Amino acid sequence: METRQRSIEDVYKRRSQRSKVKDIEKPFQIPIHEKTTKWKMQPLKLILIIILIAVFFTILYSPTVCHPEHISDSISRPHFVNRLIWGGSDPRYVSREDVDWNDISSAMEEISNRNDIQGVGILNFNGTENNIWKQFLPKAEHINLHLDYAEENVTWDSLYPEWIDEEQEDEVPSCPSLPKLEVPRRRLDLIVVKLPCRNEGNWSRDVARLHLQLAAAGLAASAKGYYQVQLLFITKCFPLPNLFSCKELVLRKGNVWLYKPNLNVLREKVQLPVGSCELSLALKPKDGDYSKNVKREAYATILHSAEVYVCGAIAAAQSIRMAGSTRDLVILVDETISEYHISGLELAGWKVRTIKRIRNPKAEKDAYNEWNYSKFRLWQLTDYDKIIFIDADLLILRNIDFLFGMPEISATGNNGTLFNSGVMVLEPSNCTFQLLMDHINEFESYNGGDQGYLNEVFTWWHRIPKHINFLKHIWIGDDEETKQKKTRLFGADPPLLYVIHYLGQKPWLCFRDYDCNWNWDLLREFASDVAHARWWKVHDAMPEQLQQFCLLQSRQKAQLEWHRRQAEKENFTDGHWKIKVHDPRLKKCIDNLCSWKNMLKHWGETNWTDDKFLAPSPPALKKVSLSPL
Repeated sequence: METRQRSIEDVYKRRSQRSKVKDIEKPFQIPIHEKTTKWKMQPLKLILIIILIAVFFTILYSPTVCHPEHISDSISRPHFVNRLIWGGSDPRYVSREDVDWNDISSAMEEISNRNDIQGVGILNFNGTENNIWKQFLPKAEHINLHLDYAEENVTWDSLYPEWIDEEQEDEVPSCPSLPKLEVPRRRLDLIVVKLPCRNEGNWSRDVARLHLQLAAAGLAASAKGYYQVQLLFITKCFPLPNLFSCKELVLRKGNVWLYKPNLNVLREKVQLPVGSCELSLALKPKDGDYSKNVKREAYATILHSAEVYVCGAIAAAQSIRMAGSTRDLVILVDETISEYHISGLELAGWKVRTIKRIRNPKAEKDAYNEWNYSKFRLWQLTDYDKIIFIDADLLILRNIDFLFGMPEISATGNNGTLFNSGVMVLEPSNCTFQLLMDHINEFESYNGGDQGYLNEVFTWWHRIPKHINFLKHIWIGDDEETKQKKTRLFGADPPLLYVIHYLGQKPWLCFRDYDCNWNWDLLREFASDVAHARWWKVHDAMPEQLQQFCLLQSRQKAQLEWHRRQAEKENFTDGHWKIKVHDPRLKKCIDNLCSWKNMLKHWGETNWTDDKFLAPSPPALKKVSLSPL
C-alpha cells in the first residue's frame, strides 16, 4: 500500500511540474489546481453576463429613456450605440454659437399661445443648454432630440452632382441617405435647433447644417393636429431662405430666428429630394398639368442696358403664346430702353415695368455684368405668388405652366453643384429681395454675374429635367452620336424639348440663312443650323409690326460680313462662309449711315460705328390691338 501511495504521489508531482512548465509557456491558461474554483464561478458570471445583455437590449429597443428630471429623450438606436461605444459628437454638427438667453427670452414673448405649449423639441444643444431651456417654458415637456449623423462619405458634391442620368439609360439617379429624426409620440409645439455656421466662405454648402434644417422641417411637418408648430434657430448665418421663408419669420434678434411656418407648404417641401441628385419633377411632365390661381402667376424676364435683346423678348412672348399659355407676361426694363422699344414689347403682350438698375459692386465700369444684379427686382413682383423667370434669348416650344407647381428655386443643373438661372421658379417677396441686397458686398459670384450670386444664396435647389432649359451647345467633346441626338432634339416636330436656350451669337443677330456662330472660332460650339431655323420659324409667325424690332443695324451687317471673311481666310471646313446670303433685312436700312459695306474699310478702328446718332430710335408705335399670338 505504501509503495502504491508513493507512486500516486510521484505521478501527481510529475503532473504538477508539467503543469507549472505549461503555465510558464502559456500564462493565460488556468492552472489545474484552480480549475475547481473556476468552475464554481462560471455559473455566476454567466448569469451576470446574461443580465447585462438583457439590460443593454432593453435600453436599445426602448422608444424613450426617462430621466429623473422627466426629460424624455427620443433616441435612435444606431446613434445610441455610437455614443455608448465611442462617445463624443461629430465635429461637423457642433455649433460654436453663443446663446444669448436674453434674445431667447424676447423670442419667447413672440410665441403665439405661449402658455399652451405642451412640448418642446431640443436639437443639437449641449447638456447645460438643455437644462436652461426648461426655465423658459417650465410647464412644457422638454424632449432632447437625437439625430444620427450623416455618413462621412456624404458630401455636398454627392448631394449636388454635376450630372445625373435623367433618362436612366446607364444609371438610375439616387440621393445619399440622410437619417431622419425619430418622431416622438408626443405633441411638439416648438422645435429649437442650434445650427453650425463655419467661418469659411462656403458655410452654406454644409451637409450637417442642411441635415439639421431638413430634419427639423420634417419633424414639424409630421404634426397631425391642428395646432401651430413654430421653429427657433440659433445661428449667425441665415437659415435656408426657400425652406424657411422670410415671410414666415416672426422675429430675428441677434442670432435668434423664430419662424411660424405654413405646415401644408412645409409638408410639400420635405417631400422633395434632399439635393439635385434626383429629379424633383417627372422626366416627362404632362403639358399644362397644373392649375391654381392663374392671376397670381406670371412669366417674367428683364432687359437692362440692352435694346439688342428686345427682339429676343418679343420672340419669347410669341413662343409662350404659341405653346398655349395664357399667364401674364411681365418684363422689367430700365431707363435705357427707349419708348419705341417699350411700345414693341407691349404690343407683343409684355406688361412693362420700369425699374431702377442695381449695380454689381464687384463689376468694372461698363463691363457686361455691371448692372446684372437688377435681376433681384424680380422678387419685388409681389402681386404674384409664383414667377417663371426666362432669359430673353430662349424659345418655349411646349407649355411649361406645370412649373408653377414647383417651389423656389427649381432649375436645371449648370455645372458642378450650381443651377442655371436661365429658367427658374421663384416666389416674389420683399424680404427675400432685402436678403439679396443685404449680402451684395459679401458674397462672391463665381462668374461675376447674377447667376453666381443667386447660387450662393439658394444653395438648396431642386433639379428639373434639362429638356426644360436645353442649352444650344454642341460640346467639343461630344461624340458624333451625341451631336446627332442633339440635332434631332432641336428639330423634332412635334417638339420633344420644352425650351431651347440660345447661347452664343443670337439668331436675330445673324443672317437668317445660317447660324453665324460657325464663323467665330470661339463660338463654333454654339452653332446649330437646325436650332437657328427653329427660331426663325417663330419669328416668321410674328405680326409684321413686331418683326421690325428684329431688323439689323448697318454696323451689325458689317460685323457679320467681317467675320464671314475671317472664316474664309481660316478656311473653316464646315464651309458656311461659302453660303450666299439672301436675308431680306440686308436691303432694309434703319440707320443714318446705310452703306455697311463702306464700314468694312474702317472696321477695327475707333468705335465710331457705335455712336448713338447712327441708329436713332423711331417714334413709339401706337398701341393698336393686334390679332392674338
